[in-house]
Amino acid sequence: PSPTASTGGAVSCHAVYSLTNTWSGGFQAQIVLSDTGTTAISPWTLTFTFGGDQKITQLWNGTSAQSGEQVTVTNEPYNATIAPSGSVTLGFTGTYTASNTAPASFAVNGTPCT
Repeated sequence: PSPTASTGGAVSCHAVYSLTNTWSGGFQAQIVLSDTGTTAISPWTLTFTFGGDQKITQLWNGTSAQSGEQVTVTNEPYNATIAPSGSVTLGFTGTYTASNTAPASFAVNGTPCT
């Protein structure tokens, strides 16, 4: 995708979702969000949609808001800038009833990540 302008300049990002632990009705996961561009991303807002019926119960290294399957994570003051070639790791725990399917896509400040 083509980068678009944001407060910090052009956004170019990569996001990797990993399940780190699962149990009946619950899970722990992380997202590694990387700046693949030449300009720092600051501030940042990550958006994604769960593929199942997951609900985040606790998130660290960001502040989350969730409406249905749609999740918005905003930076904390201490990690508001992702330097070029840098990354931020978000971790969270959650619950699910029927499906724990990973998100298919991510966007930062409205720009899709690879």
